Amino acid sequence: MKLHKTKENEIYYYYLKNGDKRYMYRHKYVDVLGKRKEKKKSGFNTKKEALRSLLEVQAAILNGDSNQIEHSQMTVSQLLDIWLDTKKRSWKASSFNNNKVVIENHLKPMIGHYKISKLTAATYEREFINKKIDNGFKPNSINRYHTLFKTAVNFAVDEDIISKNRFSKVKVDTHDQLDNFLTPSELKTFLEHANKVGDLTEWTLAFLLAYSGLRKGEAYALKWSDIDFDNNTIKIQATRDFYGFRAPKTKGSYRTIEIDIAVMNQLSRYLNHCKKAKMTYGVQNKTSDLVFISMHDNQPVDCNYINRFFERLYSTIEQDYKVKLKRITPHGLRHTHATILIDMLIPPPDIAERLGNSLEMIYNVYVHSFKKTENKSVSAFSNGLTGAKFGAN
Repeated sequence: MKLHKTKENEIYYYYLKNGDKRYMYRHKYVDVLGKRKEKKKSGFNTKKEALRSLLEVQAAILNGDSNQIEHSQMTVSQLLDIWLDTKKRSWKASSFNNNKVVIENHLKPMIGHYKISKLTAATYEREFINKKIDNGFKPNSINRYHTLFKTAVNFAVDEDIISKNRFSKVKVDTHDQLDNFLTPSELKTFLEHANKVGDLTEWTLAFLLAYSGLRKGEAYALKWSDIDFDNNTIKIQATRDFYGFRAPKTKGSYRTIEIDIAVMNQLSRYLNHCKKAKMTYGVQNKTSDLVFISMHDNQPVDCNYINRFFERLYSTIEQDYKVKLKRITPHGLRHTHATILIDMLIPPPDIAERLGNSLEMIYNVYVHSFKKTENKSVSAFSNGLTGAKFGAN
C-alpha cells in the first residue's frame, strides 16, 4: 500500500484496489520506559476524521496514557484471557474453573469480538444482558456473569488498559427472583418424604442441611471431630468439592453454630451406625474420619451425592406418593433455612453469622423476605394497639 503525504503532519492518504481514497495517521512517540513506539490507524473516509483521531492519541500520550493507546485494539476476549492467566494463582481451583466456564461459554461468544476500549455500556447491555434475558437465563445467573465481567474490567482499569469502568452502573434486576426455597409447611412435607425415601446417610445429610443452613460442600467436609455432642454445636472449618478439600468460601465461613437437639440425636444414631458398619470391615471409626459415608461401601460420599438423592426423592414423591411438591436444589435448603429465620424476625447479623455470609449479601439475596417481615412488623405494631384511643383531649 503506497502512502501519500498530506499537508497535515503524520496524516497520509492511500487508495484501495477499487480506487476509493482513504486516510490514516502514523504517530511516533516515546513511552514511559523511554522506548520509541508508533501508533497508526487507517481506514478513515476523510482527512478530518483521521486528524481528530490523531489528536485524541496525542492528547492521551501527553496525559501519560500511552498504555491505553498501546492496548486500544485489545478485544474483550484478549482482556479476559490476560485477566484469567494473571489471577489463576490467587484463585482456588474451583473458582478458576467456574470463572473460566463463564468466560468461555457466555462472555466470549457474545461480546468477545468487541474492542474493550470501544465497547459502550449501552452496547454491552443490549448485546449481552438483554440477549441473556431473552434467551431465558435466570437473573441471578446473568448477574453473576455481569459481576465477573465488571471485575475483569476493573483489572483493565488498574492496569491502565482503559481509563474507567463504563459498566459499573449497569444493573441486573434480581429482586423477587429468589424462588429456590420452601415454606415451613413445604419443608415439613419434604423432610417427611426424605425420611421415607432416603437411606440413613441421605436422610441424615438432608436433615442437617435443612436445620443448619450449611452449604453442601461444608457438610461433605465435616469430620466427627467437628461435632460437639456435649454442647450441641458444629464447627465449620473446611469445604469439599470435586477439586478436594479447601478453605471455606470466605473468612466469615469459619464458624461454630448451635444445632437443634433432634438433629444432634440423629447424628448420634448415625455415628453408631458408622462405627458398626466400619467394624464389619475390621476398621475403627476415628474422629478424623469424614462424617458422611456411602451405605454401599462405607467410603466418603462423592460431591454429587445429595444432588442424586434429590432427583430420586422428587421422582418418588411424584410417582409413588402422588404429591406435587415444589422442586428445589440442595442449596435451596440453605435458602429455606435463611428465609424461615428472617420470617421469625431473627436479627440479620445473627443470620449472617450462622450462614457464614456477609451482612450485605444477606440483605441483597433475601431482600424480598425482608420486605415481607417489614409488613409483618407494621401489622404487629398496629394489632398491638388495637382498642387504644388516641386523639385530642
